Parts: sequence; structure tokens; C-alpha cells
Amino acid sequence: MTIGDITLSFDNGPTVEVTPLVLDVLARQQIKASFFVLGKNLQTPQTQALMHRAAGEGHWIGNHTFTHSVPLGRQTGDDVAQREIGRTQACLEGVVHPDRLFRPFGGGGVIGDHLLSAAVLRHLVDGRYTCVLWNSIPRDWAEPDAWVETALEQCRRLPWALVVLHDYDTGAMVHLERFIERARAEGARFRQDFPPDCVPLVAGEARADMTPYVAAAAGAD
Repeated sequence: MTIGDITLSFDNGPTVEVTPLVLDVLARQQIKASFFVLGKNLQTPQTQALMHRAAGEGHWIGNHTFTHSVPLGRQTGDDVAQREIGRTQACLEGVVHPDRLFRPFGGGGVIGDHLLSAAVLRHLVDGRYTCVLWNSIPRDWAEPDAWVETALEQCRRLPWALVVLHDYDTGAMVHLERFIERARAEGARFRQDFPPDCVPLVAGEARADMTPYVAAAAGAD
């Protein structure tokens, strides 16, 4: 079985310990990826510089909430969208992708109605955000020395895999170059754009039914 197309994405950075390594590997391998960053990790000059380095090297920068603490569909309060999305977007000045990329926190890579609330969805629509999901979660954070095999197996089953990895300090990214080289040996083509079925909202316009990703209102049947 061969591997088809792969889009790489990296969540939860930037970190001074790991993001430079990831950028160096991507540069050597001539791959453009996307980095979905946390607002809380953009509070120092060093991490701001890493974000700008990534953008300067052609990678796309997206918003992955500020705290990455509780999925947005499980949070309460009128200011959730501004606290988690708006605050992070303000940190992306100078590197904002034209499509205002946003990836919700899945709580372990799970896709479901915990990802968004109705108020958060309105914020995304009004702000003309693009919601980027995923179809490959090799759980590199949980299996830092075993994720490569998991990722390869997931990619073999998909015509176009949007892989989520993490540029923080678990030790997993020391295997990134090995994953890329093995995937290429099986025919993989790395690309930067996203599989359409992983992007249900584009520039504020729904391209698919958003109901599966939105928590029901409290008290609703």
C-alpha cells in the first residue's frame, strides 16, 4: 500500500525547545506546513520571534485558542470567544493568514460537538475565520517514540492526510525527519493546503454542516 498526499500541521507551540528543530527539519526537507499556535505561548520575545520565523519561511500561522484548557463547547460565559480566540488573534499581528485560520481544541484529538459553542461559531462567522480540523492524530504527545508507525498507518488509509503533530517538549519531534523520509519512500507527496473535508468553515462561510461540531444549548432537547 502506498501513501498519498500529506499536509503537516503543528499544534500548541511555539516553544523555544522544539519549534526551532521542527523548522530546521522542514527547511531541509523543503516542506511547508501550518502552525496552530497558543496565545499563552506568544508572551515572550523569543516565542514571538519563532512565530515570525515560521511565517517568514513560508509556513502558515493559525489560531489554536489562548489557554488550550477546555474545549470551547464545554466552556461557559459570554466572553469565551474573545478570551480564547480574540486574544490569540491579537497576538498574530504581522503573520495572520488571509483566511484567518483557526483550529479548535479537541481534548485529545477528538472531533465532536464539544469543539465549539453556538456563540463561538458566531464569532468565527462574524470574524470570517476558517475552521481547520484534522483526519490523522498519531498521538505523538502520548507515544513520543512510537508515533511514526501510527502516523504512517493512518496515512496509508487516507488519500489525503492532514496530520496533527505538536511542537512542544515531549521528545516526539526528534523522529519528525524519519517520518517524512519513510512517508516519501512510500510515495507520499507533501503539500500545504488542507483536504476540503477537514475545512467545514472557510472565511466565515459554512462549506459543510457545522452542527456536529457545536454543543447544544443548555436546556435544549
